[in-house]
Amino acid sequence: MQLIWIDWIIIAAYFIISLLIGLYYSRRAGKSMGDFFLSGRNLPWWLAGTSMVATTFAADTPLAVTGLVADNGIAGNWLWWNFAIGGMLTVFFYARLWKRTGILTDIEFTELRYSGRPAAILRGFRALYLSLPINCIILGWVILAMKKILQIALGVDAITAIGICLGVTLLYSASAGLMGSVRNDFIQFCIAMGGCIALAIFAVDKVGGMSGLMARLNEQFGADHAILNFLPQIGSPWMPISAFLVYIGLQWWAAWYPGAEPGGGGYVAQRMFSCRTERDSLLATLWFNVAHYALRPWPWIIVAMVSMAMFPHAADKEAGFVQVMMAVLPNGFIGLLLAAFAAAFMSTVASQINWGTSYFVNDFYRRFVKKRATERHYVLVSRLATVMMMIIAVIVTLFLDTISGAWKFLLTIGAGTGGVYLLRWFWWRVNAWSEISAMITALIVAATMQFGFGFSADNPKEFALLMLTTTIITTLIWILVTLLTRPVAEKTLIDFYRRTHPGGLGWKNIRSQCPDVKADTGLVFDFIDWIAGFSLIYLALFGIGKIILGGTLPGIIMCCIALLLGLYINHDLKKRSWKV
Repeated sequence: MQLIWIDWIIIAAYFIISLLIGLYYSRRAGKSMGDFFLSGRNLPWWLAGTSMVATTFAADTPLAVTGLVADNGIAGNWLWWNFAIGGMLTVFFYARLWKRTGILTDIEFTELRYSGRPAAILRGFRALYLSLPINCIILGWVILAMKKILQIALGVDAITAIGICLGVTLLYSASAGLMGSVRNDFIQFCIAMGGCIALAIFAVDKVGGMSGLMARLNEQFGADHAILNFLPQIGSPWMPISAFLVYIGLQWWAAWYPGAEPGGGGYVAQRMFSCRTERDSLLATLWFNVAHYALRPWPWIIVAMVSMAMFPHAADKEAGFVQVMMAVLPNGFIGLLLAAFAAAFMSTVASQINWGTSYFVNDFYRRFVKKRATERHYVLVSRLATVMMMIIAVIVTLFLDTISGAWKFLLTIGAGTGGVYLLRWFWWRVNAWSEISAMITALIVAATMQFGFGFSADNPKEFALLMLTTTIITTLIWILVTLLTRPVAEKTLIDFYRRTHPGGLGWKNIRSQCPDVKADTGLVFDFIDWIAGFSLIYLALFGIGKIILGGTLPGIIMCCIALLLGLYINHDLKKRSWKV
């Protein structure tokens, strides 16, 4: 189906609104680094949390989910569903600690927590490593997804269309920083989710309702297919027992991945820094995890199943999402969906660029190149760095083939680093060399196994072995390095403890020197809330799925239990003087 005037009006209206928001906040964002990168540290929880969700809802996400479902059924989403366990860990153990630091970026944390030259080396290295190669790989796969969408939907030069999207994004992200990006994120998330829900409804109707969809899947794949299973068939070719154990017992805490960093980090930490209070930082992260894992996936999954029924022999399974869109939507709704994809694309690009630029400027340029300049100078450099990062990301796109393949590559090179990111908050002995050795070891082991010995992250057994081997070696190395290197200077440890006052036995020696500081208590209750939190997510996720797929009664029971768990968490936080 071709676009008509109403589609183009909807698309144009979206771009105009995005630009106007960016221009409105550009003057306020130019006052200081705190305004440009943290929106003045004054965001309410619902806006910060929705911004997190919008950032992880890129143009690549529905396409990648479609590919996972087409390859392995609904259970294929366990590649990322397992991260909900780690996400809830961040909510109850780390969100308040991050807010207390008062820093601009999570990389700045290194010189707050560690001391001396090793801390400076770590800060500079991570700033360049994450802001340039890693951030540009992420941006590259997001741009790759948008390229696929536009090639199918418009049948025009995709580079030109992407250039328009990037140009608009660049204008408001470079001018308004996080102030403009967060406000745009809220609108973009509403448009993107509304568009995907509409697409799922039209798609199911096109194949004769849910009963018609089930009949088509049975016809295409046989009555004994496992496409609708929420849990993987352990021992099947795509989910050997080793891979399942890695997903459930290892990946969510051991592997660094953008948006699901163990203990929080990246743009999730950036949004926590931007919140008004510790309460807002906790609620923002809680809302993000519930919306990200429990509420958002089902429209994508339904469209993915329709794509399997309508295009069972498609060469590019990820592109099935867009093929369904063009096949089932009437005019007007096509424009809405393209605007939705543009919204998802632009929100992620704007956030990733703002996040990467904050590292480059605050933790490299300001720290090591030009230490004493005006705030307006650093904002100008930030805007120039934004343009530079966009150009590099476009170049990286040319070297990527699949979205899920890029996901898995980042997972493997970050395997084993999670332990140090979790324990650095609760064990005083962790130092800068712990992090340095973990990052280097993970990269070397993962790269050697993949490029030296031919292990493939696309092969489930080899992926499991990659993750397990890299995690074990990396963990052993960083613990050994920690014990063999000098501890952090005592003054640095005391200053850090006074600022963040974490609980647990790992700070016993330092706590004894700060009798006037009240440490966090209630880690046992945090642990119970954590279990209740990820149980809530999975019960809500599967309950909603059951209702959609026809299992109304068990679905309602699951959702009711999830609601009770939510009420328990709310009660517990209030009981512990958290005004939630």
